[in-house]
Amino acid sequence: MIAGQTCKIREVKLSAKPAALIAASEKATVPVLVLPGGTVMEESLDIMRWALAQRDPERWLERDAPKLIEANDGPFKHHLDRYKYSTRHKTDRGEHRAAAMPILQCLETRLAGSANLCGDARGFADIAIFPFIRQFAATDRRWFDAQPVPSLRAWLTGHIASPLFVTVMTKLAPWAEGDERILFAPNEMAR
Repeated sequence: MIAGQTCKIREVKLSAKPAALIAASEKATVPVLVLPGGTVMEESLDIMRWALAQRDPERWLERDAPKLIEANDGPFKHHLDRYKYSTRHKTDRGEHRAAAMPILQCLETRLAGSANLCGDARGFADIAIFPFIRQFAATDRRWFDAQPVPSLRAWLTGHIASPLFVTVMTKLAPWAEGDERILFAPNEMAR
């Protein structure tokens, strides 16, 4: 959206992966971006960086925090998965929820001094990290809201309520071969 890139979008139900997804990506997970020249990108961060390299009107790439993102995508994601999907992983929810808290406290400390992770304006680090914090909070919202992370809660609430997030979270029906194409186009109102 922010980068102004238009693409064909296909919603995928991972329990019923379409052949086109499997043909495009050996991993057959989402997201997958197939560029016009045939290059395939399969990682969210790579897709975000590619899109922002094309156009970065809010200068998100200037507000990157690779170590924070690495902690989010590594240790935090590990604990999030085992907290949120404890039955699937056969894990102790409380143990993984507690193990994630030091990472959330690190974010709280950063946010105590600014509206976003790398200053007052949202940036790459915020957009890369907040969907995972959203999942964590939603797993047990009552518990999350009782934790001593008021700056993190305010940051999360702001991103969830943003026109950008509301616009990109449009629900689509799962795609099937032969469906009419749906273009996901930039919307200047999503600022």
